[in-house]
Amino acid sequence: MTSPPQLLTDPFVQLPTETSVQIVWFTEFAGYGHIVTYGENLAQTALATTTQLKRIREDQNSRLGNQTQNGQVYQHPVQRDIWRHEAQITDLTPDTRVSYLVTSVREDGESVSSKVFTLAPKPSPGKPLKILLTSDHQIKPMVAANLQKVVETVGRVDAVWFAGDLVNIPDRASEWFDDHRGGAFFPCLQGRANYEMNSDGVKTIYSGGEIIQYAPMFTCIGNHEIMGRRDHGSLDDEFDATIPRTVALKFYGQESLKENSFNTDTYEEIFTLPQSQEGGKTYYAVSFGDVRLVVLYATNMWRTFNLDAEARGRYREREKDFNTPENWGYGQHIYEPIAKGSTQYNWLAQELNSPEFQQAKYKVVMLHHPPHTLGGNIVPAYTNPVQIIERDADGNIKAIRYEYPKDADFLIRDVVPLVEAAGVQLVFYGHSHLWNRFCSQSGMHFLETSNVGNSYGAAWGDNKREVPVGYKEDYAELGDPYGLEPVVPTIVPLLGEDGKPMPYIASNDITVFSIFDTGTGTVSSYRFDIRKPDSEVIKFDEFRLK
Repeated sequence: MTSPPQLLTDPFVQLPTETSVQIVWFTEFAGYGHIVTYGENLAQTALATTTQLKRIREDQNSRLGNQTQNGQVYQHPVQRDIWRHEAQITDLTPDTRVSYLVTSVREDGESVSSKVFTLAPKPSPGKPLKILLTSDHQIKPMVAANLQKVVETVGRVDAVWFAGDLVNIPDRASEWFDDHRGGAFFPCLQGRANYEMNSDGVKTIYSGGEIIQYAPMFTCIGNHEIMGRRDHGSLDDEFDATIPRTVALKFYGQESLKENSFNTDTYEEIFTLPQSQEGGKTYYAVSFGDVRLVVLYATNMWRTFNLDAEARGRYREREKDFNTPENWGYGQHIYEPIAKGSTQYNWLAQELNSPEFQQAKYKVVMLHHPPHTLGGNIVPAYTNPVQIIERDADGNIKAIRYEYPKDADFLIRDVVPLVEAAGVQLVFYGHSHLWNRFCSQSGMHFLETSNVGNSYGAAWGDNKREVPVGYKEDYAELGDPYGLEPVVPTIVPLLGEDGKPMPYIASNDITVFSIFDTGTGTVSSYRFDIRKPDSEVIKFDEFRLK
């Protein structure tokens, strides 16, 4: 007997326009007759287009099915067959929700349908919206609890803004769909998670929240959306093996450039997003209700701050690689140029002068890399690494170091002044796995709300960043390197060991989410202590956009 067919995901909403939306879902069979049934009495149908994901795989580090430890089932990366179905729903009425469900038919004629959800086109200006601000899920321990509490606290949101790092390894299928630990990307955002947490011997199962079945999600690229060179042993090794395109061109030539440098192929295959002519899905702008959201591609390769001889890090190369430059990491190299004069910067300047941007009530920029943070990932500066090779008298390499001139930080030097002059009220980002916020002298707000587990702390008090000593540049051990003071939460800040209010939350027990209410212009942040599963969600901070 063949088991009944199943959907790999519930359907989810993408790319709403004034009269249409895209509905997307996934299966593990190619099948046929994939349709969306929608409208009054579910009387209308739309046929889906089906494509197969090209790069998605499993490997020795997957947590899928019977593989509970490394290498039990998979000894190397293996292609996984997953199909994507997408249908366009048209002739919709603004601000009017309609019911829908999806149905897929397997090759043997057996069919499976989703539950009934509702969809709506792009909201009209003036309609008050609640938008979830989130980032850095990466199968972290508190994601399912976080998203479950979003729905329990504020109800159904109207959109999700996701500031990058959706999963850990973008080509590993189970991280998106069915990691058996229960916290994969789509299950958490669709209320289908099954993540168990223990506190004082009490087990609590969190299911996430039914969110993206109803609300469109707008995402940006973080460093965990990018895969590196193929065929490096495991998907983790491939992920770590990115090198700059200029270097890859020299080693491998133009023909196989992407395969031998880096790519965002799986991310772009999975999502249907707004597009710009210059950047495609990688950077774009979209109007949604009263908001103009500008999404940037601003991320670099994360490398360890470790300085020992075996570290292929942000500040040095491994000693064993000195004579094999194809194995160098090339520091925290930037994936997409954003400095003044680059294609992306010129696109941004043009967007900031557009009628759509200038006429919007709220102007928001979303990117992954933090312009201001107490987190560790703001050091070194967001700039191209300067490689310094030291040699002995015989010409042998003694050291390969990387410096990052602070005054050449592309975000602080070029991007922030540009968006501030254009009247942006909020810059939203992630990357450092904590909550903190800042406000510039002109009143532009900076918010980092990425605390869903695996926090690395804040550079505050006695907790210093690990930075090199004796290098040419001065790397900040504490605080925001660019001089902004963090804002203490306005309602119920957490207290430090000294009894004083802390301007951040960096915890692996307390999870945070933020909601932008366009009706009032307020951004509210909430926290929930997973050690106390029966406790209330606490609104601890709120600020209003001008």
